[in-house]
Amino acid sequence: MQIASLVAVETTPFVGLFALSMFGLALLSFGSGSNSLRKFLSDYGIIFLVAGVAVAAVIGIYLFLTGDEELAKQWLDQYGLIALFLILILEGAMLLYFAPSESLVPFSVTVLASPDNIQAIAVIIFVAVIGATIGQYALFSLAKRGGREYLLEKPWFRISEDSLDRFDGWFDRWGRIVVPVSNALLFTRGMLTVPAGFAEMKDWEFIVLSAIGTLIFQSWLAAFAIYTIELGLLDFLPF
Repeated sequence: MQIASLVAVETTPFVGLFALSMFGLALLSFGSGSNSLRKFLSDYGIIFLVAGVAVAAVIGIYLFLTGDEELAKQWLDQYGLIALFLILILEGAMLLYFAPSESLVPFSVTVLASPDNIQAIAVIIFVAVIGATIGQYALFSLAKRGGREYLLEKPWFRISEDSLDRFDGWFDRWGRIVVPVSNALLFTRGMLTVPAGFAEMKDWEFIVLSAIGTLIFQSWLAAFAIYTIELGLLDFLPF
């Protein structure tokens, strides 16, 4: 397969997949109205969101398996950040159950940048922060508008009632500071998003604190990736 194959794919399908994913995210932001159609859309908007990312992943795998090295490199250069952005939206909304989210930025730094390309690394971190913050804000808005029972009855909300009680307790004890702190740590990322919504935290305040925590988290992950590259621990990889 030549590079012309990539030109044939062009950007249109990826723009469409991006639009499909964002449409699903918009559906998820609907409140808990009584209208049956609105309820269906708010319950299953996640299908559109996941479908967009899944189809993009299938296209990417196909190109890597059937294309040459130059084709793969160009595909990553052209679409890597779009894929990262969409996946981080899922991660922020706590819907990313199929991959370790902690590996996303290190992998992107390894593939799309180099240790001395600070500008490229900064762009990767920026995209990750924006994507994760959008996802977290969507979940925060649902919690704030719909309330506890609304979320617990949704088929895509995988947090148990006991876990939710524990996270509520953390927020009640420590207040708003737990939003950036939890976002900056492994295993607790996003856990205080829903309690912050229940507490009716101001939208702008949540967005700022959420983004700060995610910026810290993704920055140290990027630093870890740079360190492993400089040590030559990833020399066995084909890119």
